[in-house]
Amino acid sequence: MPEKAVDDVMDSAVGAHFSGLRLEALRLSSPSAPSSPSSAKAAAVAHPNGAVYANGTASSSSAEAAELASPSALRQPFVIGVSGGTASGKTTVCDMIIQQLHDHRVVLVNQDSFYRGLTAEESAHAQDYNFDHPDAFDTEQLLECMGQLKRAQPVNVPIYDFKNHRRCSESFRKVNASDVIILEGILVFHDQRVRNLMDMKIFVDTDADIRLARRIRRDTVERGRDVSSVLDQYGRFVKPAFDDFVLPSKKYADVIIPRGGDNHVAIDLIVQHIRTKLGQHDLCKIFPNVYVVQSTFQIRGMHTLIRDRDITTPDFVFYSDRLIRLVVEHGLGHLPFTEKQIITPTASVYMGVEFCKKLCGVSIVRSGESMENALRACCKGIKIGKILIHRVGDNGQQLIYHKLPMDIAERHVLLLDPVLGTGNSANQAIELLIRKGVPEERIIFLNLISAPEGIQCVCNRFPRLKIVTSEIDTGLSEEFRVIPGLGEYGDRYFGTDN
Repeated sequence: MPEKAVDDVMDSAVGAHFSGLRLEALRLSSPSAPSSPSSAKAAAVAHPNGAVYANGTASSSSAEAAELASPSALRQPFVIGVSGGTASGKTTVCDMIIQQLHDHRVVLVNQDSFYRGLTAEESAHAQDYNFDHPDAFDTEQLLECMGQLKRAQPVNVPIYDFKNHRRCSESFRKVNASDVIILEGILVFHDQRVRNLMDMKIFVDTDADIRLARRIRRDTVERGRDVSSVLDQYGRFVKPAFDDFVLPSKKYADVIIPRGGDNHVAIDLIVQHIRTKLGQHDLCKIFPNVYVVQSTFQIRGMHTLIRDRDITTPDFVFYSDRLIRLVVEHGLGHLPFTEKQIITPTASVYMGVEFCKKLCGVSIVRSGESMENALRACCKGIKIGKILIHRVGDNGQQLIYHKLPMDIAERHVLLLDPVLGTGNSANQAIELLIRKGVPEERIIFLNLISAPEGIQCVCNRFPRLKIVTSEIDTGLSEEFRVIPGLGEYGDRYFGTDN
């Protein structure tokens, strides 16, 4: 692959990557749409309806109910609903969430974009029209647009002209598929069909006097209205609608944020919860001993490169080594440590930790040997053993050769194999280690990619070991090859695929 093509791929790789999940079938099945409603973690006092008050003073978590995705489906976007009274700071909260989720694709959809356009007669008496009533919005079109976004399809969102009270008939805002969709508006919790689309519901709770002052400033500056008309509209429509429709919908919120955008603690905790949900594959909910390296644009870009069948061998090796190093470092983070106090060159005391010393690596020949250099780069002088297993299709495995450190039973073991497919060969290697006296909980299995079938096979048999991988793929083909996969990894890495 030319150098420019490599750079282009790295630059264009966007978004967090999530692959599908299958638990039972051995072959690929047709996709279906998953749904994962969940609640948030926030600094909090409990609300009677089960919501969490994020007041920035204490930390607590609401009960999380997650419905696992259907087996072969790709993960849908994470949908956040943000409601609250007029000028409560909803947009500020949304902007702060978007800024902190800068390494994910996030789009904001405003309920205000779906106001119904007024007729000529209604426009002539616009001061008598209640823009805060549920009937003022085209909820059906909102549902249609949100449905398309949840199916990862781009949509054209209408643009509303607040001065003329009409939609711009020839202008639309194109919204592309994203990792996170934020739907913001005063009445986004009113309709149950809209609420059902949301994975997290946030209510921004701000004092009424502050909201009125903000409303006056916004409508006079941004929407060309005078103060008297704003106050008249507030008294006749805005406050009654808040009492009748907005405030009652507060009971549907998972998180309630007092003080809006001024509550930085609450927003930080919400973003942390969203990141957890985005980075958690459904298999990690079933098997808590499975760890997936958090995806970034760089990791997604490197996977794009090494999965490309046209990449050159030097580039394949280079980017594979980078990914392997990340997986190894992540795996080392699961080893035990002891606290250690040292003196720095400034004669200051620093309380740190000391690495686990009893450690070795074991590679499954020959693909696993590609991971040895990264392990040596991270662990100076580490001992590395080898296991050779003859594989024929899915069922024929035979242990051919092994050479392990004499004191391996006293060590933590990093088992190396870049691709976890069916899991049968891995089970053979793990059984050998256990027969040699290595406790199951001291084995960490490191992979670049894993198939759900392999994870299930290994974890069901050895629930106390840990698996660390950089991505979980869709599944296995009829020939038991990981899909979308990397092909024959050993041949590609060592240049013997021609």
